[in-house]
Amino acid sequence: MRSGSSRMPVTRAVIMACLLALGGSAYAALPPLIPQPAQVHVGQGSYVVDSAAAIHVAPGDAAAADAAHYLADLLARTRGLRLAVREDATPASHGGIVLRSDAHAAVTQAEGYVLDVDADGIRVVSRDAAGLFYGAISAWQLLTPDTAKGAVSVPQLHVADWPRFAWRGLMLDSARHFQSPDDIKVVLDAMAQHKLNVFHWHLTDDQGWRLQIRRYPKLTEIGAWRKPPGPLSESAAATYGGYYTQAQVRDVVAYAAARHITVVPEIDMPGHAQAAVAAYPDIGVTGERPAVSIDWGVNPYLFNVDEHTITFLHNVLDEVMELFPSTFIHVGGDEAIKDQWQASPAVQARMRSLGIKDEKALQTWFIERMGVYLTQHGRRLIGWDEILEGGLPPSASVMSWRGIQGAIDAARMGHDVVLSPAPTLYFDNLQSHRSDEPSGRLGVQSLADVYKFETMPPQIPAEQAKHVLGAQANVWTEYLTAPWQIQHAVFPRMDALAEAVWTPLGERDFGRFVERLPAQFGRYRLLGLRYADSAFAVDIEGQADASSKDKARVTLSTQMPVATLRYTTDGSTPGPASPVYRQPVDLPLPVTVTAIPFTADGRPLAEARTQRIDSSSLASFDSAHLAGCPHGDLGLRVPLLPDATAPAPVYNVDVMNSCWQIRSVRLDGIASVAVDGAWLARNYGLAHDAVKVVARTSRTENGEFEIHLDRCDGPLLASLPLPGRAEPGTPFRATSALSAHAGVHDLCVLSTAPIHGALAAPGRVSFGARLTSPETP
Repeated sequence: MRSGSSRMPVTRAVIMACLLALGGSAYAALPPLIPQPAQVHVGQGSYVVDSAAAIHVAPGDAAAADAAHYLADLLARTRGLRLAVREDATPASHGGIVLRSDAHAAVTQAEGYVLDVDADGIRVVSRDAAGLFYGAISAWQLLTPDTAKGAVSVPQLHVADWPRFAWRGLMLDSARHFQSPDDIKVVLDAMAQHKLNVFHWHLTDDQGWRLQIRRYPKLTEIGAWRKPPGPLSESAAATYGGYYTQAQVRDVVAYAAARHITVVPEIDMPGHAQAAVAAYPDIGVTGERPAVSIDWGVNPYLFNVDEHTITFLHNVLDEVMELFPSTFIHVGGDEAIKDQWQASPAVQARMRSLGIKDEKALQTWFIERMGVYLTQHGRRLIGWDEILEGGLPPSASVMSWRGIQGAIDAARMGHDVVLSPAPTLYFDNLQSHRSDEPSGRLGVQSLADVYKFETMPPQIPAEQAKHVLGAQANVWTEYLTAPWQIQHAVFPRMDALAEAVWTPLGERDFGRFVERLPAQFGRYRLLGLRYADSAFAVDIEGQADASSKDKARVTLSTQMPVATLRYTTDGSTPGPASPVYRQPVDLPLPVTVTAIPFTADGRPLAEARTQRIDSSSLASFDSAHLAGCPHGDLGLRVPLLPDATAPAPVYNVDVMNSCWQIRSVRLDGIASVAVDGAWLARNYGLAHDAVKVVARTSRTENGEFEIHLDRCDGPLLASLPLPGRAEPGTPFRATSALSAHAGVHDLCVLSTAPIHGALAAPGRVSFGARLTSPETP
């Protein structure tokens, strides 16, 4: 906490001393506000808000009225308090909650506010509408410290608050998987409640064009739909996709604006253009009509560079600018492999006529044609950091995703930048290696990883720091196929992002942040958001006892060791009186262990996790226990089918090398192996990396799973022919006898399936004393 008002601040040291004297937590005195405000001073006493209270605004104060109605709605939905919004000529004299615009408010920074709680009520004042709105959000958080209903006591305090950065964003990819307008609004509301203010909307890509353009109707008639791989791929009913009408877009933009969120659209160019070229082949390079892509990754189709295509895209931008009033328009610029340009005599002639030396410079010319056009219409171009490669277009701002170097380089050159680096701020990365994580990228980015992110790179000179607009997280949806998966990926990492872009650096403290999360989790439950508790969920691991086959050593752990772990073995749900886990425990088999992490004051940090441990489970390894070869990295966790929306089995795969390692398997008495796996779609645009995919010689039509001892070139223990039709979305079971060995060994599972068909992946590998099913089911 910092001083900065006429009130006498209560220092953190004083708070800690008082709490320690009372035997409480030093963090408990801080209100559960996220993001942490710039300044908080905690006083003595409290103020009670009940159903008799009202929210007061002055007549004609439209900003205060808007914020008041939003606050009233939130309180009704989450606290059950239905507070009237009243116009009063002198609102401050009425007690209750007062929201007021004040050109002389003490906080002068844009979007800032002052919030006071004393014996007379709660008051929020600000110089601008956004600040009043954010002050109302803080008031709502103060009024929802738990999930109870009805009256609530709020501690007396003084908050002076403002954002550290102007761009506080989240990107959502609606091109790979389509979300309904109502689903988008859920994301927008959550952003507002975290004081985020830029919604970057990824609307076009190889796999779908999602924005209605009146002048070019085929962009959505053709480009918005694809036939996904799988058993139903030949059926018209299997067509997948969707698009947003212009009326729906206007509604979403207005909904966002009411929550002080700017919607920045992205129309990707010159690459990621396959859906557009599928609709209008004449804007492509080859003149041929491809299908809308079903392959994730990098696809080869580029926009042409002739004047016909430039005019086409200018016309598209005209309608984009009609729909989106944002200053910035995002034009992509990423992952545009130049093969088609290089192979085209017409494009090469165009380069010569323009005096352009290579295809990277041609992309710079292309992007600058868009930038000049946007500038002529009072807008600004922003693109991914690849637009730096041929020389940065003068009109461009840069969004840095390949680490932070693009932002550093562009800022040093005097261009505005937004940081959005992979992998840290890529929320499609999983939050843990747990078995119950859904599909996503396997480069785990934990809650702590996101919290540690620093928006201002120290390599940027102080005189160029003004060019750092802020940061955003990206939610790419190749593997996030449904709204519940998006929510799982975003929450609570959005809380960590919010503090990275709002809270002053000196006020950020991960320990205090974690202490504020239980209240936030309660708000999520009240709002019906399916957040992830991965950071705190208990992992339950059993290991066979070396001295007795009737016992197992059980270990409990969490990603963040900040909680008290309590467990039961009788089938009941752990509570505050259940045994505390302190070290591995030896338990008789079979046993069912249930565990929950608790805060010091007895609040659960995660849902209960249950694991049955018996002789079978000790010899069975699911996808979370399968590491990649040779370094342990697999890359992706994918669903049974690419567009599956319901919870379904997931499979850890490395599309470059179908190889899995299982650590520390006890082989004493083991005589058989069974692999429960699936044929998966090999729908990956690998471009120039396709030649790196590892191929192996097979002995049967579909190939085999080979199991090797100790190393992937070690002795062959078993060869399991891969059964069934190699059709994406088809589960299978393969079994085999296993060569006898004793002791504990690492095992390697190799696939020899052909690399140009479906991808065979194990979901679970189980070892037993004898075969329980035929080798070829």
